[in-house]
Amino acid sequence: MRGLDLKQDELFSYTTLEQRIPNDHPLRPLRRLVDTVLASMDRDFDGLYSRRGRASIAPERLLRASLLQVIYTVRSER
Repeated sequence: MRGLDLKQDELFSYTTLEQRIPNDHPLRPLRRLVDTVLASMDRDFDGLYSRRGRASIAPERLLRASLLQVIYTVRSER
């Protein structure tokens, strides 16, 4: 079952992640572009996941994480 792509704004902190990242950071426009592309792939993702079972990690979240690994050349997925 496909999980939801929920943003957790606050976790043990009173400031959000959006407040911590500068507005002119180069990843901000890339994030908007990636979110647009992933939103257009929503039907494709729905077709790949079963309606039954335990919810998985949202594929959008996994793809964003993999993209960051490629950009910053992180060698491991752990």
